[in-house]
Amino acid sequence: MQVTNIVNGVDLDRLAGTIEHVSADPMLAQFQFRARNRWIDGGHNRTTIKAFYGAGQEDTSRTEPFVLDADEPPLLLGENQGPNAGEYLLQALAACLTGTIVYHAAARGIVLDGLECSIEGDVDVQGFLGLDETVRPGFQQIRVAFKATGDFDDDQLAELARLAGYSPVRDTVSNPVPVAIEVSRA
Repeated sequence: MQVTNIVNGVDLDRLAGTIEHVSADPMLAQFQFRARNRWIDGGHNRTTIKAFYGAGQEDTSRTEPFVLDADEPPLLLGENQGPNAGEYLLQALAACLTGTIVYHAAARGIVLDGLECSIEGDVDVQGFLGLDETVRPGFQQIRVAFKATGDFDDDQLAELARLAGYSPVRDTVSNPVPVAIEVSRA
């Protein structure tokens, strides 16, 4: 029987293998994630996510796509068919921060019994509506608060906070990223 070294639900042997492979061949670190979106009506639209490229090849592990509906609340002229795009962004940030902390904590031998976060972001819709050019259309500020439980000391708790710096989504929302937009006739 093979014994695996699992911390926080993370297989450390597989993690070490991944790190070893990427260190030996940095091209394996290149990933491309994709999504397709279709407008339905009003603020309602639907995104499907299935294929991605990673570790040097097209991934085929997903047999069915993930389907995510987005809309706006009635206050913003929607029908509540799903979270709005800003709420999905907060979810993506919370999920990435959580996963990042869990994986990096496991790699450092920090065992977590629980990890929860609350996240909120402030938006002034004057920017989106084009009413005030001095107001940005996006979030003005995002606040994230984590509560961690486990048998760890204050230094390890401080380390958990530092680990959030490895989050790809945190990096994306914190630093300018070029976004190329093209609109053509169907």
